[in-house]
Amino acid sequence: MGLNAGAFYALSTLLNRMVILHFPGEEVNAGRIGLTIVIAGMVGAMISGIWLDKSKTYKETTLVVYIMTLVGMVVYTFTLNLERLWVVFITAGTLGFFMTGYLPLGFEFAVELTYPESEGMSSGLLNVSAQVFGIIFTISQGQIIDNYGTKPGNIFLCVFLALGSALTAFIKADLRRQRANKDVPETKVQEEESNISKAPTVVSEAHL
Repeated sequence: MGLNAGAFYALSTLLNRMVILHFPGEEVNAGRIGLTIVIAGMVGAMISGIWLDKSKTYKETTLVVYIMTLVGMVVYTFTLNLERLWVVFITAGTLGFFMTGYLPLGFEFAVELTYPESEGMSSGLLNVSAQVFGIIFTISQGQIIDNYGTKPGNIFLCVFLALGSALTAFIKADLRRQRANKDVPETKVQEEESNISKAPTVVSEAHL
């Protein structure tokens, strides 16, 4: 979660600089590309949330979206040098769709894994890690772009997104909250059956 969100913060912060390096004088379109990422991310977050609510496939969905974020970052990295502005709009929008769409998945998956700990605690720790990685990635990628160019800077983010995908693949899908929610109805049914079985005994004792 922290690696993905940190990469998103770094990309968003340095987007204007990267676009201007390849397309001098296109400050307005640099802002429009950022807007495209935000709008595509809103759609991605909404769709991923709806899908997760219906399927309950927390690890599978999280891993697929993480991998697609990596793929989107790789495509964005190697198409930026094509000097085609419309291509950048498409690749950046696709990247935003998956990168921002991952955020609600990461929070929900973390809540499942840390249950019965407070949701606020797990969300807070994830936000802290995202901010820390965001600062580190922004400073590091900025230095790489200044010294070596945009492609090495974006490859830097690709490496950490690949690491995040690998770590996600090794996470055990221990859905504690889902398991607890399933146990609660069964417990209620058992209590109701127990109360029903005791009812005739109480009536017969009253008659005696």
